[in-house]
Amino acid sequence: MNLYVVNKPICNAYYKKVCDNKKMINKYSERLNYALEKREMSQSELARRVGVKPQAIQYLCREGTKSVHSVKIAEILNINAKWLTDGVGDMEALESIGEINPPNYLLGEFDLWDSSTPLSDDEVALPFFREVELSAGPGRHEVIENHYYKLRFAKSTLKKHGVQADKAACVTVSGKSMEPVYPDGCTVGIDTSKNTLIDADIFAIDHDGELRVKTLYKLPGGGIRLRSFNIDEYPDENYSAEEAAKIRILGRVFWWSALR
Repeated sequence: MNLYVVNKPICNAYYKKVCDNKKMINKYSERLNYALEKREMSQSELARRVGVKPQAIQYLCREGTKSVHSVKIAEILNINAKWLTDGVGDMEALESIGEINPPNYLLGEFDLWDSSTPLSDDEVALPFFREVELSAGPGRHEVIENHYYKLRFAKSTLKKHGVQADKAACVTVSGKSMEPVYPDGCTVGIDTSKNTLIDADIFAIDHDGELRVKTLYKLPGGGIRLRSFNIDEYPDENYSAEEAAKIRILGRVFWWSALR
């Protein structure tokens, strides 16, 4: 199935819009300040919506390099997260220039497939994790790999991001605690080889039989803090070293996708 473009002037206008919106700024702090200026939003308002103290945003605007909240900040400001974090691409989110996206632009061929379609040489099917009830008693669960449902990925894409195909899996996010970044029903890919806690990074965990996706922080004495993106409704959860022993890290989140 091919889609063809016949209206060259519209395409030229599209690319001119993209170029006009591109702002070459070297530092993370400069890009964040520029985006705040363009969106006419104060640092304190951004802090309130992100769910952090104003000093945290002040620091990012002054000398920040990157932040665990970058994706949420980009979502709030409606900007390209890759531009904010790495200076790659354009500031404007793709949706904001969608009104001039030229119709019938050449996209190439689409391959249609279903569960019975054989994998290509560059494809791998990643399994899902799920919760299952234990026979030991009511209300007890564990998290296991589900071999019945799989999601296709290109091996080359995984390799590009340092993920081994045989060390990757997927989980489904439930609830609203990780919104707006990971909405309810969102699917995330996890690198199961990364099961050692990295401070302020996002992991899928087996929390005493409950499958959860959270930002993890190290606490003194071997404890763990679980943080949600929707911090207004879901405050931080702090666990002692003894309690943290019930938390098993399944893998580090490297990819996510959602249909809204």
